[in-house]
Amino acid sequence: MWNEFNIKTFPAETIVYRNGEYCPDLSTIADGAIDKKYKTPVHIIYIGDIAGENNLNINLSADDQPVFLSVNIKNEKPAFLNIFIKNTGKNSEIRGHILMENHSDLKYKCTAHHAAANTGILLKNKLIAKNKSQSSLSAVAIIANDCDGCISDIGFAALAARDAKIEFTPAQRISSIPAAADHSAAIYSPNFSQIQFLRQAGLATAEVDDALREAFINDFPLF
Repeated sequence: MWNEFNIKTFPAETIVYRNGEYCPDLSTIADGAIDKKYKTPVHIIYIGDIAGENNLNINLSADDQPVFLSVNIKNEKPAFLNIFIKNTGKNSEIRGHILMENHSDLKYKCTAHHAAANTGILLKNKLIAKNKSQSSLSAVAIIANDCDGCISDIGFAALAARDAKIEFTPAQRISSIPAAADHSAAIYSPNFSQIQFLRQAGLATAEVDDALREAFINDFPLF
């Protein structure tokens, strides 16, 4: 399964979902509640095809616990993915890489709620928007009262077909002084010299498209 979905794995406690369904046989933690400190990081993996409404709730209440989130999904039919993250673990951090491939109509909403001091939630969201697809991506970072020193970073990037429609809606609700609070959104567009170089190297048009897609996906380390 790991080779099929290009998920980087490492020694960790796991919470695994496939096609929107929790997989107890692949998980060492039940139902997404991380309420104690583990000797290894926690790796939450959410992969496969989705349709309709899908929800992923992550509740981190253990102190000093690193958590990694890997999402790799695609939808051929209209779909909604809602990710809710609540971090109440002091000095605990969640780092996530969310990759979405939309062939239809995709709505994505992420809520990153810092509910204790010195918590971290850092999420990189990537979208591959196919022909005639419609994508609406929103995220809100919430830093509650008395939660100084938090680190929040939510980024969006998209590789889009010419006739794809994309809407980004980033937001922040900050009630304490953070160590850092960032948002970003970008459309990835290969330039002529990049395409020309690949063609001169002997790649056909379809191969050029595949190379640019891989470059977009892998332009930074996952963790």
